[in-house]
Amino acid sequence: MRIVIAGGHGQIALRLERLLAARGDEVAGIIRKAEQADDLRQAGAQPVVLDLESASVEEVAAHLRGADVAVFAAGAGPGSGATRKDTVDKAAAVLFADAAVRAGVRRYVIVSSMGADPERQGDEIFDVYLRAKGEADAYVRGLDALDWTILRPGQLTDDAGTDLVRLEAHTGRGPIPRDDVAAVLAELVDTSATAGLTLELISGSAPVSVAVKSVAGN
Repeated sequence: MRIVIAGGHGQIALRLERLLAARGDEVAGIIRKAEQADDLRQAGAQPVVLDLESASVEEVAAHLRGADVAVFAAGAGPGSGATRKDTVDKAAAVLFADAAVRAGVRRYVIVSSMGADPERQGDEIFDVYLRAKGEADAYVRGLDALDWTILRPGQLTDDAGTDLVRLEAHTGRGPIPRDDVAAVLAELVDTSATAGLTLELISGSAPVSVAVKSVAGN
């Protein structure tokens, strides 16, 4: 398969690129800075330098044409202000979804956040972030041209992955290693039967492949 990942230099995205490349998929990662390209190549991905905060739908669609799956894993990052939560976590996710529709890519997986809510109240940075993520999720849900899956991980850690997770519509809060988020994403990319589902993810007791098959109804 050919998979295009927005936010290709993110911590989860780099892990996902390694997993996908290792199993023989063709992977492209969209990055904002040319100096990040070597890290993607080392992960087995083709770097695409494109700023999702300024690109047009058609420019993004040009890189998505011929892809089997689009994965949105971009984020403004913990040090960013409220403005970039809106331009990256919301607007770039909307742009990438619109570009997938334009390019005819049906399968769309978006990395959201536990607690994402378009009605979230408050002006703290974290409130703005969860509202932006929630608005992006709501927009994607409204696109009939996409077979979308929304993944909402709990508290991200850099602990080594265990391959044991809890993946359900509602899990309650908890931590999850980035390794395991990437492993779940790699399975979701392959599992179109999860289309239309919004899933929460924390560490648990089910092997990743079993957890994904379970929510897919297999």
